[in-house]
Amino acid sequence: MLKTSLLGRDYSELNELNSSDNRSKSPSESSSNITPENVHPAGEAELSMMQTLIHLLKCNIGTGLLGLPLAIKNAGLLVGPISLLAIGILTVHCMVILLNCAHHLSQRLQKTFVNYGEATMYSLETCPNTWLRTHSVWGRYIVSFLLIITQLGFCSVYFMFMADNLQQIVEEAHVTSSTCQSRKILVLTPNLDIRFYMLTILPFLILLVFIQNLKVLSFFSTLANITTLGSTVLIFHYILQGIPFPSNLPLMANWKTFLLFFGTAIFTFEGIGMVLPLKNQMKNPQHFTSVLYLGMSLVIILYICLGTLGYMKFGSDTQVSITLNLPNCWLYQSVKLMYSIGIFFTYALQFHVPAEIIIPFAISQVSENWALSVDLSVRTGLVCLTCVSAILIPRLDLVISLVGSVSSSALALIIPPLLEIITFYSEDMDCVTIAKDIVISILGLLGCIFGTYQALYELTQPINHSMANSTGVYA
Repeated sequence: MLKTSLLGRDYSELNELNSSDNRSKSPSESSSNITPENVHPAGEAELSMMQTLIHLLKCNIGTGLLGLPLAIKNAGLLVGPISLLAIGILTVHCMVILLNCAHHLSQRLQKTFVNYGEATMYSLETCPNTWLRTHSVWGRYIVSFLLIITQLGFCSVYFMFMADNLQQIVEEAHVTSSTCQSRKILVLTPNLDIRFYMLTILPFLILLVFIQNLKVLSFFSTLANITTLGSTVLIFHYILQGIPFPSNLPLMANWKTFLLFFGTAIFTFEGIGMVLPLKNQMKNPQHFTSVLYLGMSLVIILYICLGTLGYMKFGSDTQVSITLNLPNCWLYQSVKLMYSIGIFFTYALQFHVPAEIIIPFAISQVSENWALSVDLSVRTGLVCLTCVSAILIPRLDLVISLVGSVSSSALALIIPPLLEIITFYSEDMDCVTIAKDIVISILGLLGCIFGTYQALYELTQPINHSMANSTGVYA
C-alpha cells in the first residue's frame, strides 16, 4: 500500500522505482533515476495548453525584464534591439533543439521522458569517442549542476529585487505624493538595512516552496501573470507619455558594456530549464512546440518594446531597474508592489527545477519515514542559501549579467547545439546543420567567457551610487 505525502509526492513509489531500477540497470542508467521527472507522481494532474502557456510566460518574464532598458543602453539604440531579437531567436531555436533531442532519445531508449541531464548523458553514450562514452554520466552531472546554479541564481536575484522594492516603498513613503511628476534625485538615509527586508520575506518564501505540484503552482503563476501584466501596463503607460526624439542617443555602445548587455539578455530568457518539465507535465505534449513558439514570440516582442522604449524615454538617466525611473507617486509605487508580488510567486516556479534535481537524491539516502522531513529540510536550506547569496552580493545589475554569462549561456546556447550534433551525427547530419550548431556554440562560449570577465571586473570596482540599485539614492 502506497502512502502519499502532504506535499503530493509519493515517496514509497519513488523509492521502490529507484531500488528496482538500480538492481536491473547499469550504473549510469540507475544514477539517472535520482530525478523523478521520468514519472508522474500518483494523482498529479496534467497541464492544459493554457496552463502550460501561463507557466512558460511566467518563467521567462522576471526581473530581467525591468533591466532591459539599461541593457539596450549598454548595447546602443540600434545594436541593442537587433541583438536582443537575434539572441531571442537563437534561444528559442536551442529550446526546440533540446526538445527534438530529448524526444529522439526517449524513442530510441523506449522511455516515456528524458530530462535535460539525461538527454546529455544518453547522447554521449552513443557518440563515437570512447572517452566520452565512458564518462557519459558526467554530462548529466554537468547539466544538473548548471541548472542548479542558474535557477538558484535566478532565485537569489528575485530575493534582491523583492527586498529592494519593499525597501523603496517603505523608505520613500513619507516623500511619496498623489501627484505623479518626474522623479527627482534625493539622498535618503535608510531606516532599516536591506537585509532586514530579505529576512522578512524569507519565511513566506519557505512556505511557498513547500508546494511542488505544477498544477497547483499554475494558480500562483496566474496570479503572478496578472500582477506582472498590471505593472507592465502602468510602466508602458508612463513611457509612452511623450517619448523624446532620440537624436543624442548612441546607436552603438562600446564593446565592454555590450558584454554586460549579453549577460543581461541571456539572463532575461530564463526559461530553458523549465522546457522539458513543462512538456512532461502536459496533457497533450505533442502540442508543446506550438505553445513554445507562441509564448516565446510574445516574450521577445515584449522585451524589445520595453527595452527600446524605456531607453528612448529616459536616455542617459536609465537606471538598473526601470522602476527607479518612474515618478514617485502612489500610482507608480504600486508598480513595484505588483511586480514584486509577481516575482514572489515566480520564485516557486524557478525553484522547482533545482528542487527536483536535489531532493530525490536526498530522500533516496534515507528511509521512507524520514522522506518528508528531508524534503522539507532541503527546501528550507535551499531557500536560505539564496537569501544568504542575495545578502552577500550588493549589485543587482551585475549579478543578473554574471548569472546570465556563466550558466545561462551554457544551458541556452552552448550545450543544445552540441547535443544535437552528438545525438544525430550517426544519422547522416548535413554539413549546414553541423556548421550552424558549431557557430551557435562558439558564439555562446565567447559570450560566456568575455561576459563573465566583464561582470566580475565590474563587481570588483567601487560601487557607483548613481547606478547602484539602492533605495537610499532615488526618491
